[in-house]
Amino acid sequence: MHPILLQIGPITVRYYGLMYVIAISLGFYLLSKEVRRKQLALSTDNLLDLLLWTVPSAIIGARLYYVVFHWNHYGTRPMDILKLWQGGLAIHGGVLVGILVVYFFSRFRKVSFWDLTDAFVPSLILGQAIGRIGNLTNGDAFGLPTTLPWGIRFPAESPAGMTFPGQATHPSMIYEMLLNLAIFAFLWGIRKRGFRAGFSTAMYFILYAIARSIVSFTRADSLWLGKQRIIEVTTGTYTYMQSVGTLRAAHGISIVFVLVFGAMIWKRKLYATNLQSSSGRKRSPK
Repeated sequence: MHPILLQIGPITVRYYGLMYVIAISLGFYLLSKEVRRKQLALSTDNLLDLLLWTVPSAIIGARLYYVVFHWNHYGTRPMDILKLWQGGLAIHGGVLVGILVVYFFSRFRKVSFWDLTDAFVPSLILGQAIGRIGNLTNGDAFGLPTTLPWGIRFPAESPAGMTFPGQATHPSMIYEMLLNLAIFAFLWGIRKRGFRAGFSTAMYFILYAIARSIVSFTRADSLWLGKQRIIEVTTGTYTYMQSVGTLRAAHGISIVFVLVFGAMIWKRKLYATNLQSSSGRKRSPK
C-alpha cells in the first residue's frame, strides 16, 4: 500500500484524490438518474451547480470538524490545516455542512428538500465507501493494534505505521467500507418502494450512525469529547499508550442522529408508502 499512484516530475497523483474523483463522478451519475426518476425540476446544469457548491463546502466542513478536535496540533501549526493529502477529514462535519448546502439549494431552486436528499443519500454513502479505499492506501482512519489474522501492517511512513510501528492494526477503513456498501445496497433497493419523502434520508443517518458506532470501537484515531487522559493498553504481547476521553465524538453524534431521525420516522409515519394512508386504507397517489 502506497499513497502515491503516479508521479511525473512535480506532478503527483495520489490514490486519496483519485478515490474522491471516482466517488464524485459516480455519485453525480447516480444522483442525476434519481432526480430524473423522481421528476424533480432540476436540470443537469442545476445539479452541476449543486455539486460545485456541495463538494467544496463538505470538504471544508469535514476538515474544520477534524481541526477543532486536534486544535492542540493545528493551533501551533496552522499551515498543516491545508495538508489534506495527509488525511484528517471527519465525515460528520462534511455531511452536516453538505446537507445544509443542499437545504439552501433546494429553497433557492424551489424543490422539495426531502425528495432531493432522498435522491442524494445513496450516492453519498457509496462515495463514503469509495473514499475508504483512499484511507486504506493512505494508512489513515486506521484501527487499534490487533492479533487477528486480517490485521494490516502499514508502511512505517504512513500515519498508522508511525503510530504503531511494525504492529498489525484493525483495518477499520475496510470494516466501514463494507458496512457503507451494505447501506448503499439497502437504500438503492428501497428507493422505488414508495416510502414517504424523507424516509431514505432518515434511514441513511440512522444506519450510518450505527455502522460508524460499531467501527469506532476499533478506531485508533477517534475524536473524543470530554477531558482526555492517557491509558496503557496491552494487545497480545504489544503494549501501547492511548488517549481517551469521556465519549467518542462519533458515538455522541450517532446517538443524536438515531434519536432525531428515529423520532422523525415515527412522528411523520415515513415508513408508510405514498399509496397507503396511516390507517391502511388506499388513497390516490399525489
